[in-house]
Amino acid sequence: MTAFLLHHLLREAAERDPAAPAVRHGGEQRSFGELASGSARLASALAEVGVRRGDRVLLHAPKSVGVVEAAYAIMGAGAAYVPVEPGSPAPRLAEIAAQCRPRCVVTWSGAAAKLTPETCARGGIEAIVALDDPAPFDRTSARVLGPGDLAAAAAEWPAAGTVDQDLAYVLFTSGSTGAPKGVMLSHRNALTFVDWAADTFGLTAADRLSNHAPLNFDLSILDLFASARAAACVTLVPEGVGMFPTRLAELVERERLTVWYSVPSVLTLLLLRGGLAERDLGSLRWILFAGEVFPVKYLRELMRALPHARYANLYGPTETNVVTWYEVPPLADDRDEPISIGRACANSDCVVLDEDGRVVDEPGREGLLYVRGSTVMQGYYGRPEETAAAFVANPLAEGREERLYCTGDWVTIDPDGDFTYLGRRDHMVKSGGYRIELGEIETALYAHPAVREAVAVPVPDDVLGNRIVAVVVADGVTGPELRAHCAALVPRYMVPEQVSFRSELPRTATDKVDRRRLAAEQAPTATREGAS
Repeated sequence: MTAFLLHHLLREAAERDPAAPAVRHGGEQRSFGELASGSARLASALAEVGVRRGDRVLLHAPKSVGVVEAAYAIMGAGAAYVPVEPGSPAPRLAEIAAQCRPRCVVTWSGAAAKLTPETCARGGIEAIVALDDPAPFDRTSARVLGPGDLAAAAAEWPAAGTVDQDLAYVLFTSGSTGAPKGVMLSHRNALTFVDWAADTFGLTAADRLSNHAPLNFDLSILDLFASARAAACVTLVPEGVGMFPTRLAELVERERLTVWYSVPSVLTLLLLRGGLAERDLGSLRWILFAGEVFPVKYLRELMRALPHARYANLYGPTETNVVTWYEVPPLADDRDEPISIGRACANSDCVVLDEDGRVVDEPGREGLLYVRGSTVMQGYYGRPEETAAAFVANPLAEGREERLYCTGDWVTIDPDGDFTYLGRRDHMVKSGGYRIELGEIETALYAHPAVREAVAVPVPDDVLGNRIVAVVVADGVTGPELRAHCAALVPRYMVPEQVSFRSELPRTATDKVDRRRLAAEQAPTATREGAS
C-alpha cells in the first residue's frame, strides 16, 4: 500500500529492513524495527489516555531518539504533534498550550517548572507523558505516565482512522500581533514535499542525512521523513553543537553524512571556523540550504572547499513547505548578485502578481510571490480571519474557485525563467534561519514597566542574515536588564543582541516611527563588540 500518512513511512521502512539504522544521536542508535516498535507502544499509551484523531499533543523536550519516536507515535494515535523548543520561556509555552488546547504533553522532567497546574488548566492538558522521570509532575492534576507505563503498552498501532487531510503537525511561528501563531500542515501537505525531496535528491537506504534543525523548525521535515521514505539513517545534531563549527565538522566526518541540510549561517560558520581543510568530508554528496539568503562570497568559498558535493537552494515559508529550488552552478569570481531561488517543485505552482493583482510573467518586473498546490498549509490554528487574509483568489482559475497563498516575498523573474528573491513585504525578518516577527519582540520589550517606546530593528549580517537591535525610550533600566527581561518571554534567537537608548524616536511625516531611519543609523554602529 502506498503511504498516505507520515508514520506509514516508518512502518514501511521497518517492514523492508527492520535491522537497518533509522536514527542516531550521540552514542544511541535505533533501527527501523526498534523505532517502529517503540513508536507503536507510545501511540498505544497515548490512545489509552484519550488521545484521538484530530487532537493536538505538545512535544516539548530536547532533541533525542525518543523525541523522534514520539513524533511518529503522536501521528500514529491520530493526533498532530506540536513541537515547542525546549528552551522556550514558560509564558510562550503557556500561550501555545492555550491556543491549541493539547490533550496531552510529551516532555521531560526539565519542563516540570514550566508545566504548572495553571498552564495545564489553561491549555486543557489532561495527560503528561514523561520520557524520563515522571515524579516532578505529581503536583499537576493531569494523569502522568513514565517510561514504565510506556514499556508495558502494547506494541500495536491504534486504529485511529486518520486520512491524508488530517493534521500531521502544527508549527508555531512568530506572530505579528505579539503572540505566536500555529501553521497547520496535513499529512498530504508534508508527504507531497517529502516525496519530491526523496526523488529529487535521489535518496536511498545507503544515505545518511543530518538533522540540524529543531523539530519546531520546518527544515526538520525533510530530515526526519524523507530519510524514512528512503529507509535511510538520520543523524540528529546535538543541540548547541551548531555554535561550535569544529565539533560540527567532526560530526559530519565521523558519521559519514551524505546529505546536509541547514540554514546558510550554519554553513558559513562551518566554512570560516570549522577547519574544513583538516577534515575528510568526501562523503557529502548534497549540501542543501534554506531559510535565509546565502551570501555569495561565502557560498563560493564553501563550494571550493567542498567541490565534490552538489549544492541546492531551497525556498518556501513554513506555510508552504519548500516550493522552489535551484541547483547552484559553479560561481564566477566576480559574481555578487544573490543566488536564485529557482523554479517550482513538483506539484507546486508559483504565481507572481503585481500590486494591482495582475500576473507578472516577463523578466525584470517585480511582484509578490503566491503559491498553490498540495504543499500549502490548511491555515493558522484557531485564526480564521488571519487564514483568510493570507490567501487571494487565483486570477488564472477561470470558472472555478481556487486560493493562492501570499508568501509576502517580493521576487522578480530572470531571463531563464527562475525567481530571484528581493525581500519581505512586511516587518518579518530572518535571523540565523529563524523567521522572526519584530512585533513579538517589541511586545516583550513593552512588557517591561520602564520601557516607554520600543522598536526592534534588523541589521544585515553576512553570517546570520540579520541581527536584532532594540531601540528604546526608557528610564531606570540597563541594556543587559532588558535583554534578560526578553529572554524570559521569547526564545533566545529573538532576544535583541544590542539595546540602544534614545530620549525619543524619530518620526515620519505621518507621525509613525521612522523604522528605515533607525535601521540606517544602527547598521554602521551595531557591532558584536558593542552589544549591550
